[in-house]
Amino acid sequence: MPSPETLDLLALELSSAYAQGRPLQPPSGRVAGFDSAAGYDVARRLRLQRVAAGAHPVGRKIGFTNRSIWPVYGVFEPIWGAMYDDSVHQLPAARGRLGLQRLFEPKIEPEIVLHLASAPLPGEGPAALLLRVDLVAHAFEIVQSPYPGWRFSTADAVASGSLHGALAMGPAVPTSALATDPWTALQTFTITLSCDGQDLEHGRGSNVLDGPLHALAHLVQALASRPADEQLQAGEWISTGTLTAALAVQPGQTWRTRLEGIALPGLALGFDA
Repeated sequence: MPSPETLDLLALELSSAYAQGRPLQPPSGRVAGFDSAAGYDVARRLRLQRVAAGAHPVGRKIGFTNRSIWPVYGVFEPIWGAMYDDSVHQLPAARGRLGLQRLFEPKIEPEIVLHLASAPLPGEGPAALLLRVDLVAHAFEIVQSPYPGWRFSTADAVASGSLHGALAMGPAVPTSALATDPWTALQTFTITLSCDGQDLEHGRGSNVLDGPLHALAHLVQALASRPADEQLQAGEWISTGTLTAALAVQPGQTWRTRLEGIALPGLALGFDA
């Protein structure tokens, strides 16, 4: 494990990279012993820096819950990071615009976001967690890589805040209003992702670790194994991972989704420079 001083330095490097829009080389290639545990320690330092600067955490994002993308990036397990009041944007009419400035090689991911009415307990499975989720929304997460060409190890991705850039979230719907059987709907609904009128990707709820509630259950257990990190609290939003491949976005494009089998509106999001 790298020394605390080295972890402090890495957190400052990443913070500076984000502030200045300058990419940097992955820590795993230049710091001996830089593993996932070290990556989470760097990410915790980054969170503390952002909070000290005035940002307010509003939830967590879970990355790499879609097993089909694991070999694309060389990351073979889910990871997690924080989301903030300045990175989460509401789309009350299910449409809006988002600027891409200062985002590194941004990509778009259609996701399901869960709102916690009460704090989960370690060991609770997906069925128990359904009772803790009072609201569900559909969102686009814009992920980014401060490492050139999206080349990184799992530890590097974790250290960066798990590649979180922004979240554009549509209207929240009560869990009970999603379908006659919300449990089944969250696993079986389908989604189509399009750009400028062309359908590009198709996905389904089960693509994220067999369903968004399963992804949440994974996060609960992952956090329980790291008691130094803040555990999930009531009121948090949890973005559960991409339902399709992550695709690069450019200014001037408009991306849309269509959902079937669940009572969530599709989104339309345009991008500005």
